[in-house]
Amino acid sequence: MPETIERVSEFVRPSNGHSMVDPLRRVLVCSPRAAGWNRPEYAARWRDLGFSHAPVFETAQAQHDALCHRLADAGAKVIELAPSHELSLDAVYAHDASLPTDFGLIALRPGKANRVFEARHQASFCLRFGILTLAKIVAPGTAEAGDILWLDSKTLLIGHGYRTNAAGIQQMREILARNQIKVLIAPLPYGAGPSQCLHLMSLISLLDEKTALVDLPWLAVETVELLKSRGFRFIEIDYAERDTLACNVLGLGNNRLLALEENAKTNARLHGAGFEVLTFPGSELCINGSGGPTCLTRPLLRD
Repeated sequence: MPETIERVSEFVRPSNGHSMVDPLRRVLVCSPRAAGWNRPEYAARWRDLGFSHAPVFETAQAQHDALCHRLADAGAKVIELAPSHELSLDAVYAHDASLPTDFGLIALRPGKANRVFEARHQASFCLRFGILTLAKIVAPGTAEAGDILWLDSKTLLIGHGYRTNAAGIQQMREILARNQIKVLIAPLPYGAGPSQCLHLMSLISLLDEKTALVDLPWLAVETVELLKSRGFRFIEIDYAERDTLACNVLGLGNNRLLALEENAKTNARLHGAGFEVLTFPGSELCINGSGGPTCLTRPLLRD
């Protein structure tokens, strides 16, 4: 089971910082139990939150345990977020509510109203083990980390869509400019509309410093040209696996990736490209609520 760090004797500087692909050493997760998937009054809201069916807690928790074991086996210390009655089913997708940087944590403001509390909760929780809050996104700005990619240590790419708006991007730009971080914008497609969750990271996952797994037909031409100009090579998902979140893959470092076992064809492509692909089952935990391995994890420390 994940170990919750209650306190440390000195400040722990977050430095997942400015990489999506360096070796993962410390990661925050929120289990289905902590998010209330086992409470009927929480589970009853599944339609309102965009889940495809009523959650099956036991299956989801077992799949989350498998995720945590994979993370630990890969060398990451797994920290479980404390429960709160103000969390919702969506809180299992712990990636979205905050962005750790080398200068402190940015508490984001999710575009989905039921998730706004998560940012405050994560920021408060991280204070327990010494990660300070650098800044907070405030209304009318919205920003979710599922729309945020570190292209390098000084460049952040932010998707502009229904979950991250122009005001949120401007606030991020002003916050990070103080530390010489450049913010670029990636326009997102309309997709299925505002009721559905379409993040930038639904369409692209970074695998190493110059390789990206992509859902190419859904990326804007502007974004494709930007990535190519920066020397990225693309591996395309198997498009038959789009609906099972094939493009959502977590970089563990040293050419290792964490992916859903349901996406065997895409995983085979990744393996053929020289990556070691670790998998876990995500039918209930991930596909039901449209959140893959990256969504389930909030990296706090990378080498």
